[in-house]
Amino acid sequence: MTKVDFCAKFDTCLRINLKGNSKVTGLSYCVDDESWRILEKDVQSLLQQGLTDRTKMIRALWRSTPSEWKIVEGFSEFGSSPLLVGMMVSSLEKSFRLVDIGPNPENRVEAVKFRKFWGEKAELRRFKDGNIAESTVWECQSWEKHTIIKRIADYVLMKHLSLQKDDLIHVVDQLDFCLLVDGQDPVSSSGALLEAFDTIAKQLRLLDDIPLKISTVQPLDSAFRHTSVFPPEPHPLAYGRNSQRLPKFATTCIRSLEVMIQLEGSGNWPLDPVAMEKTKTAFLLKIGESLEDRGMFVSASENEVNVLTSGYSFLLKIFHERGLVMQKPVGDDKTQSVLSEDKMLFQRSQHSSMINGLHGRYQVYGPVVRLAKRWISAHLFSSFISEEAVELVVAHIFLKPFPFHAPSSRVAGFLRFLRLLSSFDWIFSPMVIDINNDFNLMDEKEINDNFMLSRKSYERNPHDIEPAMFLATSYDKTSEAWTKQSPSKSVLKRVAAYAKSSAELLTNLMLHGPSGEYTWECLFRTPMSNYDAVILLHQEKLCCPHHVLFPAENPDGKLVVWGKPSKDFCPYMPLNKGAVKGLHDAREKLLVNFDPTTYFLRDLKCAFSKTFKLWYGSVGGDAVGLTWENPKKRGREEADEAAPEPTSILKEVGDVGKGLVRGVYLVKAPKFQ
Repeated sequence: MTKVDFCAKFDTCLRINLKGNSKVTGLSYCVDDESWRILEKDVQSLLQQGLTDRTKMIRALWRSTPSEWKIVEGFSEFGSSPLLVGMMVSSLEKSFRLVDIGPNPENRVEAVKFRKFWGEKAELRRFKDGNIAESTVWECQSWEKHTIIKRIADYVLMKHLSLQKDDLIHVVDQLDFCLLVDGQDPVSSSGALLEAFDTIAKQLRLLDDIPLKISTVQPLDSAFRHTSVFPPEPHPLAYGRNSQRLPKFATTCIRSLEVMIQLEGSGNWPLDPVAMEKTKTAFLLKIGESLEDRGMFVSASENEVNVLTSGYSFLLKIFHERGLVMQKPVGDDKTQSVLSEDKMLFQRSQHSSMINGLHGRYQVYGPVVRLAKRWISAHLFSSFISEEAVELVVAHIFLKPFPFHAPSSRVAGFLRFLRLLSSFDWIFSPMVIDINNDFNLMDEKEINDNFMLSRKSYERNPHDIEPAMFLATSYDKTSEAWTKQSPSKSVLKRVAAYAKSSAELLTNLMLHGPSGEYTWECLFRTPMSNYDAVILLHQEKLCCPHHVLFPAENPDGKLVVWGKPSKDFCPYMPLNKGAVKGLHDAREKLLVNFDPTTYFLRDLKCAFSKTFKLWYGSVGGDAVGLTWENPKKRGREEADEAAPEPTSILKEVGDVGKGLVRGVYLVKAPKFQ
């Protein structure tokens, strides 16, 4: 049986330092249980009275002696260990409540008790329904509501137990630092994003100068389902013609949010896949022209159409159901790409709908996913694990939380994610994510059959498993959407090892706090010594340098390339009158959907696909790890050729990223023999 530990069971943990406290020194240490545990009961009673219905369970546990205590030391060490409190949240609606309503002032006895307990926090208020009652108010910004329980607990314990603020360590917001930008959570601007989408969706449906009307508009980007680590904030150059007043500076790049549209039915669509793709492009260009006539700024090409309105950029994609069933002519690679795009759009639309619904049921799901994605990126796993796969793994801990309840705090949810990632039997078990309870026995049998079919190769070659991470959903029972090609078994093993180490560190931090070099920040620092070579990028040349959590340090290795930053690109551009002539001139300099790191990595994959693996972080990553590919995997002709020197390979890497690459270090030479 698996031991249910304190940190994973409770949503929030509180450590109380009681050393030297008058409440402790006044206790008599005897074998009488009532006297021995009186402080635990006092703490639990105070928290229950202060938190009322915000929690459904509070457990106070005081190991009054350290584990290494010896009886010969007597009672001198008693009280040195902190008192540990675990709290299980009843519901987020109750725990996020800003106002607690107390008794009516006419009920003098209860009103006096209320004021005596809350002290200066108690105030008499008139509410919208006309009632007058005693109350306490816990004002905070919307993205800080998860700290309300912490603020209440701290206030109550400091008032009634004569504790100092430093004596109370509440594990609630210690990981928020990796989700903030300039001290604020960008999620606070999500309301503006949803309003912008509603605006463009309404405009698209009202278009009447295109051959077929638009019937469906669906957002696909993770920002719309509350799982983007850094949802985009309104850009001053992405408004209509009547733009607002421009600030002094703005970001040079703007990320476009993908939106899928469907047209009304018609029998005139071409049967040829390539012709269908050309027809879609023609429709998109016509839609772009129509929106531009209505005051929106449109950046269009044959490959994509981006619409800038209400502070955001939207990338339009057309989905047609016929693309799901079209047959691929032999040898026509272009047709295959058309087929794949329609199928991927369908899968992404299904995924977005389900995840959005799941977030509606579990409000803390979004913050947990954001922490999980930040962790994946911080340890350079973004090249192998898609964000959709991360969302599904996190969904599993909410849908199947046994032996716990579904997590109601971001820290507890993140801990369970790490433990699930490290302990799940990926080789011999499929992970089934049934978000809407759609599966019946036939579906489960189909998933199991698909999984067993994917594991047939294991008997011949245990290292050849595809997919290594089998994620089954109602729209993808074969796990081909997000994990068919990646991660491989070896990469997944590495991810599990990192997750296990991080889970152990997080548990230790929750129980004992930071110690020496082991701090909360260590959860998102990755050792560069685990790679064969390391590429460091100029932070000031990244698309979003403010997303970098910790600037990468120079690894221990041989410096092969040292590059100067390019003068052609800057992540910020001035918008004052001396720098730009006007709004049109400023928009000409705006780069839509441009990320220098993405293009650099794409070029490396094309040039060195058989030479090394690329490890990078998609969120604020300023370092890229390289691991040499096993030469045995190459063809016989390639294996017979003389292996190039690793330094010459890394010099070519530096040439590919000239202007972006700060340095290339050789940590371990490849074993070509």
